[in-house]
Amino acid sequence: MSLAKPMMRGLLAKRLRYHLPIAFGLSFLFAAIFKYTVAEPRKKAYADFYKQYDSVKEFNAMREAGIFESVRPSGE
Repeated sequence: MSLAKPMMRGLLAKRLRYHLPIAFGLSFLFAAIFKYTVAEPRKKAYADFYKQYDSVKEFNAMREAGIFESVRPSGE
């Protein structure tokens, strides 16, 4: 009694026909999950922040704090 020989010819193609669609499907699924759980909330947070951001006010506050070396505070 001997064991049957394993099928070696065409093994890669047979396995790829099964695993490749699964790999693509899972990658698209996880990309969509990442987009809607991480990227979209992050974009919304940036949009909300810059909706009320006043760059001139922020610049003047940093200038008054002495952060910039090339810009003097307005009181001097």
